[in-house]
Amino acid sequence: MKPIPVSRRSFLQRCATVAAAAGLPAWFVERDLSAAEAGPARPASANDRPGVALVGCGGQGTRDAQNAANWGDVVAVCDVDSKNAAAAAEKLKGEGRAPEIVTDFRCLLDRRDIHVIVNGTPDHWHTLVNLGAARARKDVYAEKPLTLTIDEGRRLGQAVKQAGIILQTGTQQRSSARFRLACELVRNERIGRLREAKVWLPAGLREGPFVSSAVPEGLDWDRWLGPARKVEYVKERCHRTFRFWYDYSGGTMTDWGAHHNDIAYWAIGLLAPRTVESRVLAQPIPGGYDAFSEYEVNYTYENGVRLAIHTTKDDSIYGAKINAEGQRNGIRFEGSNGWIWVNRDQIKASDPELLKAPLPAGAVRLYESKNHMENFFDCVRSRRAPICDVETGHRSATMCHLGAISMRTGRKLTWDAKAERFVGEHAREANTYVAREMRAPYDYSFVA
Repeated sequence: MKPIPVSRRSFLQRCATVAAAAGLPAWFVERDLSAAEAGPARPASANDRPGVALVGCGGQGTRDAQNAANWGDVVAVCDVDSKNAAAAAEKLKGEGRAPEIVTDFRCLLDRRDIHVIVNGTPDHWHTLVNLGAARARKDVYAEKPLTLTIDEGRRLGQAVKQAGIILQTGTQQRSSARFRLACELVRNERIGRLREAKVWLPAGLREGPFVSSAVPEGLDWDRWLGPARKVEYVKERCHRTFRFWYDYSGGTMTDWGAHHNDIAYWAIGLLAPRTVESRVLAQPIPGGYDAFSEYEVNYTYENGVRLAIHTTKDDSIYGAKINAEGQRNGIRFEGSNGWIWVNRDQIKASDPELLKAPLPAGAVRLYESKNHMENFFDCVRSRRAPICDVETGHRSATMCHLGAISMRTGRKLTWDAKAERFVGEHAREANTYVAREMRAPYDYSFVA
């Protein structure tokens, strides 16, 4: 037997080590590492560091900017809460110099030293910030869900394409080898014909009633509300718990759902479901959070594939991940010849061989990204489409919005994916949720 060259032996040993650590099959890791080593070298210029501005200095926005600082220089931060802005600026100091703090993101858009906007605002501000950046021809890393409504996604997609900017949606699970493996196996019918995808999401918060209070010092409450309707300050409406109000977000359906529904969308490979229906399992408490906290949503696609969304707090599902609150989340793909379960910690199958056997040459291959932020900055340089471009982010968010609209109407609905509107019975009522009225002056003219 011809001896294996040392370099090849070392490479295979490295593949085995990576595979064992990541819980991935060796053939998949070897394929990815081979492609990476054969690819072009990344630019090494000392000047290859775009100027970055963070808009929205909450926890996730600041983490995004800290990550972006690996490839760019954070020169400014913007928030309507001065305490958040100051805290972010302190964390983002580079070489002893803190980023400049501003309160109106529009003043960043004409600056020649800023090339990239990291948008970490609450969901109801996503679209205006992204549109402003597109019109100023700034590339954008945009937190998920991409928009608050379906209509906003259509508008943003047109603006991004017209401006020719790079927009990466922050659904970072697409840059996970574990999720990509699951989707490739489903696309290549490793489990036979896909029959159903089941998504488990954490239940949302069901609390209240809440009372108004004085606006905290340093917070511009009117500007925080922005395009949303004017209401008195209630601390539960602001910052981390904004996502449990339909004025600002869509509950866990658009929060965790933006991640797991996106992976289901990737695996199924179709533009959108044809029908959606839902069942609300717990009504909101009057005067409290109004986004539904516990629910079931069922989609059906033109080819008969079903997608079922469940929220739960118990641990009865096989293979589920339990978080600190006793909730679990993940995705299970069920086909005619078996199933695959995947979440951020593991991938399992009804038969281990479904994972271990390599895909054949010529199999469907999906976009490979090893790091979501790095992929974005690579695309800023190359101008190629990132893994979660604006159209991907829009269609992924649309799935979540369809479920939320079904819950809010209490109806079974039919969706025309090409026209992007509801048709048939109950369409008129459902289409009222496709867009929203924005409060002046924080409407589209705000970033015209």
